[in-house]
Amino acid sequence: MTATPVQTAATIVGVVFLLVGVAGFIPGVTTDFDTIEFAGHESEAMLLGVFQVSILHNLVHLLFGVAGLALARTAAGARNYLIWGGIIYLVLWLYGLFVDHESSANFVPVNAADDWLHLGLAVGMLLLGLALGRNTRRVGTDV
Repeated sequence: MTATPVQTAATIVGVVFLLVGVAGFIPGVTTDFDTIEFAGHESEAMLLGVFQVSILHNLVHLLFGVAGLALARTAAGARNYLIWGGIIYLVLWLYGLFVDHESSANFVPVNAADDWLHLGLAVGMLLLGLALGRNTRRVGTDV
């Protein structure tokens, strides 16, 4: 059985999240790795020297990647993963905009680079889920 475009997209997104989650645990790829915390804004570890990460942040990426691969097994699951994942990232973007990055409420943690990446992920995942997940051919409507 051939994968649909939405399944392929969800698989790619899932793999990228897995790679990012693993990379967050690799010293050198993650700068200031010796300062990594489980959670909270005190973690000064930076993935690629840009994106603030913590152990929790990396674990969330790994889980999001596993979910993407699991849900990509069906077209409906892939579509739901991309759309609901996009909504989650839209909420994370808003969270990052409104939470004080130096407060204990920034438990993920996120910085300005994360915030804008989250917006890009939200838009990209929503567009992929909506555009590729449409059923363009309806059964019984062929004339």
